[in-house]
Amino acid sequence: MSAVSDQDIKREKILEASYQRFLHYGYSKTTMNEIAGDLSLSKALLYYYFPDKSQLYIAVMRKLTCDYLRSLEDKTDQFEDLKEAFVFHINEHHNFIARNYNFFDFFRLNEQNLPDTIWEIITEVKQAEMNFLANVIKIEISKGKLKPIDNLYKVVDVLLDALHGVRVGSASHKKLMFPQKEHLDEIHAKRLLLADIFIKGLMY
Repeated sequence: MSAVSDQDIKREKILEASYQRFLHYGYSKTTMNEIAGDLSLSKALLYYYFPDKSQLYIAVMRKLTCDYLRSLEDKTDQFEDLKEAFVFHINEHHNFIARNYNFFDFFRLNEQNLPDTIWEIITEVKQAEMNFLANVIKIEISKGKLKPIDNLYKVVDVLLDALHGVRVGSASHKKLMFPQKEHLDEIHAKRLLLADIFIKGLMY
């Protein structure tokens, strides 16, 4: 039992050190040798836990997204109204991207050829966000603040597609899947405006 526990602890330390490397230097400028050096591990031991850099990166991404989704789940039933819930979600998403922006350089470098595993994580995140928004809407319906909504999950799916599809005015930027850092605040403001319009549409 202790051996398993020690392995788990070591794995977590590897993920944390790797996250710091990816965050500060990006995926392309981070090497497995540097991560092993940060931890005073042999390369052989690091490769025992993670066979290559891409698998290590994906493991770190899973940990990050789990933390992000837990922040949503923990707040589901703690909002005064729908606007507070939607603003919280948009702010959490914005802060998650802004805080980890350099970590996501992998997306910018490979946006035309992302691995299937990355797409699976993206799909899981969208489904969890959909559940979060659907649940907060259901709570408002149960309070009598909203009328029942037919095809609720389809409605929320459209909203999420719209939120994630928001871009800035630059035509060249619209060609990119992942936003440039200087555009994050503008995208954030547009998403808040879109959510406000959507909420009013649900209420009237």
